[in-house]
Amino acid sequence: MIPISIIVLGIVFTLIAVRRVGSVRLQIWQVMLLGGIAVLVTGQINPVDALKSINLDVMFFLFGMFVVGQALEESGYLAHLSYKFFRRAKSPDHLILFILFGIGLASAFLMNDTMAIVGTPVVLLLARKHNVHSKVLLLALAFAVTIGSVMSPIGNPQNLLIAINGNVANPFVTFFKYLLLPTLINLFLAYLLLKLFYREHFHKKSLTHTQEPIKDHKLALLSKVSLALVVILVLVKIITVTLGIQVDFRLTYIALISALPILILSPKRFQVIKRIDWHTLIFFAAMFVMMESVWKSGFFQSIITGANINITSIFMILLVSVLLSQLISNVPLVALYLPMLAGAGASTGAMMALAAGSTIAGNLTILGAASNVIIVQNAEKRSKETLTFFEFAKIGIPLTIINVFVYWLFFTII
Repeated sequence: MIPISIIVLGIVFTLIAVRRVGSVRLQIWQVMLLGGIAVLVTGQINPVDALKSINLDVMFFLFGMFVVGQALEESGYLAHLSYKFFRRAKSPDHLILFILFGIGLASAFLMNDTMAIVGTPVVLLLARKHNVHSKVLLLALAFAVTIGSVMSPIGNPQNLLIAINGNVANPFVTFFKYLLLPTLINLFLAYLLLKLFYREHFHKKSLTHTQEPIKDHKLALLSKVSLALVVILVLVKIITVTLGIQVDFRLTYIALISALPILILSPKRFQVIKRIDWHTLIFFAAMFVMMESVWKSGFFQSIITGANINITSIFMILLVSVLLSQLISNVPLVALYLPMLAGAGASTGAMMALAAGSTIAGNLTILGAASNVIIVQNAEKRSKETLTFFEFAKIGIPLTIINVFVYWLFFTII
């Protein structure tokens, strides 16, 4: 008999795909909230376990980065930075390459969710200023933060989990050795696929860049300090990971410390807090509750253990990671798979395959990565434009297949 939590998960997936019940249009956060309530009401998880399941590290990290991102946008400093970086793009082709490689590489060190938060208002501004289809730029952003974050142990939470608990020697060197080159190739392949699917939006018309004025100089200064803190603290994090220093210096602390100049010194602190993306925070809280109930059902764990497959095979790791990340999210998937690989004496390559598969899963569907949800909901909050489940999957499915093949090929060569 299929557990109720799995049935609820299927209904949530369906509603997120269609986004409509009769004449009522649903937002992603509303669907996930209904799913979380459903597993609570049906007794699939008790209220105490539901509260415990909400990952406060993730919630506070997102809150801190949302504060920094909102202040950057409201002050006008984000648009100012955007002009400095993208002014070298001479055409829509260049613009999309700049997004894929610029934001993709930044995601490897500033984390994918951070770049999703900061990048969404940037690409919407670029779409509006240059009359480029916003869906193309939003897709480029989503693929950039997902693919780019693969190659670094701090690019996303699941990579950090593998770097710390997967007995990976010298994490940055190891990740770069196995994942740097295929990741760069996959970023370029994402560009080619976007050009194939949205050929009509890749015109040769020259782009004219204009610098946006700073709207609030005091808030811009505080935002600049906050952004500098993010970069400095991330560098400290990189150094501690590289040197193997065992210190409890979480990404959450980086986000919250970076937000302090705005929260303490800005007279607009309450305005900034009010305008952050609370709907996405609700989505994540509800998702943690629902996924915990799915986890407790043991449904997917029994499928893996009963499938009689070679769990250390590179191809199988990539396949299982991509598919199950859609259903139980990539961090729980890694938490499930990592001890199984360690117990089987898996190689470093297998650990890197787990990092690649669980991360690249974000390109398959909107629910494959938290960063996708952040981008879609931020876009809906700031404009009428959005990405539907099917619009994303139409290009995401072939891109994921190509990405998996590229990583598999490199793993077989190394």
